Amino acid sequence: MAILNAKDSTLVKFTRSAENGTFEVNGITNGKFILLVSYPKYADFVDHFTLDSTTQVKDYGKINLTGMAKLLADVIIKGNRTAIKIKGDTTEFDPKAYNIEPNSKVEDLIKQFPGIQVDKDGKITAQGKTVQKVLVDGEEFFGDDPTLVTKNLRADMVESVQLYDKASDQASFTGIDDGEKTKTLNVKLKEDKKNGYFGKAQAGYGTDDYYTGQFMFNKFWGKKKFSAYGILGNNGTVGLGWDDRDKYGGSGGMTMSDDGGMYFSISGSDDFDSYDGQYNGQGIPVARTGGLHFDSKWNKDKESLNTNYKIGSIRVTGDRNTISQNNLSSGIINNVSDQFNDNDMFRQKLDATYEIKIDTTLTLKVSIDGTLKESNTLNNFNTSSRDGNDDLLNTTKRSLNNKVNEQMFNMNALFTKKFNKKGRTLSLNLNQAITKSNSDGYLNSDNTFYETTGVRDSLINQYKVNDITNSAFKTNLAYTEPLSKTLTVIVNYGLSLMNGRSDRKSFNQSASGNYDILDTQFSNDYELDQIINQAGAIFNYKKGKTVINFGSKFSGVNFKQADLYNNRTYNRNFINYMPQASYQYRFSQQKSFRLSYNGNTNQPSLEQIQPVRVNTDPLNISLGNPDLRPSFRSNFNANYNSYKVLTNQSIWMSGSYTFTANPIVSDVKTDATTGRSTYQSVNITDKMTTNFYAYAQTSRKIKGIDINVGVNANANGSSSYNYINGDLNNTKNYTYGGGINISKYVEKKYNFYSRFGPTYNVARASVGRFGNSDGWGWDGYASGSAQLPAKFELSTDAQYQFNGKTQTFNENFERLIWNASLSKKFFKSENLRLSMSVNDILNQNVGFSRTAYNGNITQSSYTTIMRYFMFSVIWDFNKMGGGIKTQK
Repeated sequence: MAILNAKDSTLVKFTRSAENGTFEVNGITNGKFILLVSYPKYADFVDHFTLDSTTQVKDYGKINLTGMAKLLADVIIKGNRTAIKIKGDTTEFDPKAYNIEPNSKVEDLIKQFPGIQVDKDGKITAQGKTVQKVLVDGEEFFGDDPTLVTKNLRADMVESVQLYDKASDQASFTGIDDGEKTKTLNVKLKEDKKNGYFGKAQAGYGTDDYYTGQFMFNKFWGKKKFSAYGILGNNGTVGLGWDDRDKYGGSGGMTMSDDGGMYFSISGSDDFDSYDGQYNGQGIPVARTGGLHFDSKWNKDKESLNTNYKIGSIRVTGDRNTISQNNLSSGIINNVSDQFNDNDMFRQKLDATYEIKIDTTLTLKVSIDGTLKESNTLNNFNTSSRDGNDDLLNTTKRSLNNKVNEQMFNMNALFTKKFNKKGRTLSLNLNQAITKSNSDGYLNSDNTFYETTGVRDSLINQYKVNDITNSAFKTNLAYTEPLSKTLTVIVNYGLSLMNGRSDRKSFNQSASGNYDILDTQFSNDYELDQIINQAGAIFNYKKGKTVINFGSKFSGVNFKQADLYNNRTYNRNFINYMPQASYQYRFSQQKSFRLSYNGNTNQPSLEQIQPVRVNTDPLNISLGNPDLRPSFRSNFNANYNSYKVLTNQSIWMSGSYTFTANPIVSDVKTDATTGRSTYQSVNITDKMTTNFYAYAQTSRKIKGIDINVGVNANANGSSSYNYINGDLNNTKNYTYGGGINISKYVEKKYNFYSRFGPTYNVARASVGRFGNSDGWGWDGYASGSAQLPAKFELSTDAQYQFNGKTQTFNENFERLIWNASLSKKFFKSENLRLSMSVNDILNQNVGFSRTAYNGNITQSSYTTIMRYFMFSVIWDFNKMGGGIKTQK
């Protein structure tokens, strides 16, 4: 039985009936209320009542319940101290109805919410979808790093937590649903918790000289927030929000923008790349990072400022061993490579966003960010190739040492205007982006080829200097006009002016020992200018539960590239076509279906037409093809989502299928006597490359034992083509899997989560038929914690992986990574904790991966962090509240 406020349907009090069915609730102040009585297999009893000076007691006498009927109320309340309120598309959780232990964080709170799971890394899944944003009072915090909020904000500061699908900026402004949604959690703070400070300090040291240190300080006052953090260690914790990629990164010599333009890449088509600061569990990292955050609102919330500054360094060292099989129609080539990497990066980044509501219809939002970055890379390679008879074809020893300095700047201004007619809007977006990169390094390569005519050696000793700049100014004007009550059109026009320069020089060593002889074969100086006009119209139909979007965008590119060394100019004009359509039907607030289509023209890049010549890998040489034609990519997506709050039952299904007509593929010619390959891009007119993905999941809570159980199945795969020595090769990669997950939370006692299931991988190449990489596998994960007497807590997690042997690789791979910790809490507030943890108890964390692509099957092993013991001390400090007065 529950008592709700009649005004907003919030929970006032609740209770359970006695064994004889009677119930009584006391201590309710005067006001208007709703009585909600529920019992399994019976319809809810709902009644409005009022308590005032004349009516202090409400006696319902005997209440007769009838059989179960469909629930139509906007508010659903479930017993066992769970309070959930639904307002439109937003599900709101009331923290007062959940267990909040001393010093617990937002992550500990949301783990108790039905339909939400949090893994050991802090990744949140809600109602079958990954939560990509976690906001604080509707604002981004430290540039929108979800774990910074969930792992550091205190649970006792939270007034409510809202879960919803955040619309895109365009849809939020125009009010037109474009189908683009981002699953978002918004943490709303209590008014009396917006004044004061709180934070956390942690330090740990372990065996094999592993260490970690973290510090977080937050000060809130009124509508202002200030935060600072620092992290250092070599145990795999590399920082907060360090996953920002470079604006114009990529492994190729060119990258494409969304309007069809091209940039010179900061990374070349060689191994002289700028280290991007990524750590993906490969190697041993040493990280030192920190950051500052400030945001504020003023002028009656008409103006706001959000700023972030991050500084840090990361260094990753490690070894990698790779074995691969290259399938040819005439035989096979087996390659073995040993590699050592020592890469480090230092980066500073400052960003700020200012927004002002000039009046009720006009808004200006300005965002700027700037980055300074220095990186050093050292890569040593020892490789060898043998034919099917185990005869040696070639050996290579290479060393590449490079230093890069980069500067990046971006500025964006968005003007939005709403007119008197509902749905009529105008918005103007202006963007300026500038990147600069200056690098220099050394290449030393000793190559030996065992040819039929004898042994031939090739030595390379060069100094290389690369200077690259990119600049792009873009504008986009969008106008929305309602054509009827159900149909609206969005018309847009954009103009982009882009230019860049790539100056790459290679120098050979002279007799004096200086690198002063220019190698013109591997040097180039290009200038690039582009003018891009983009226009389009998207129609939006919305009626009842149905939303339909359809339309297209077109971009015309005027392209000019100048080869300054050879005094040649390359001109090209082309048009990109980007149709789109989507259909969405919302059966109810928690059940919907969506189908979408997107198509786009893919123009060949300059790297494919006229690649920059490089000599860092003499065994793999790229050639250009000026006769390339564009391909066209079509993508279909579908998803269905259903969630029932009362039974905590969810069903989530999604799938996609992509095919590319006239695809651009690689034509590889490999010399079977030397193992050297040349690559050139070509079109295939009578074949299409394809990709697919399918996923289905259902879960619900099992009554009686109060356990959440879920079942899932997934499949994904691709079919691609390439030419191998003139033969058309079809590579198929398919993965099928499924599993079950189980979770349970018992407040102040224990909690656990587990998932496990099989996989089957298919990896085949049509050319050669010398074996495939098909095989079974298993994957599992489990985590849990238990509260012990005397304020002790035991936590553990484990991850299991099994890859079965295949025709190509005749050995199984199996590992179980098991971690555990025992901690002790001190003081009445339990804000001091000592912990002893063990990483990889069984010492099985061996780096391992298998891939298959274009007739090549590859297996790699690499350095990882393995078993160590660590002792840590964690201190939570808090002084919040007391400075804000509230009226009752």
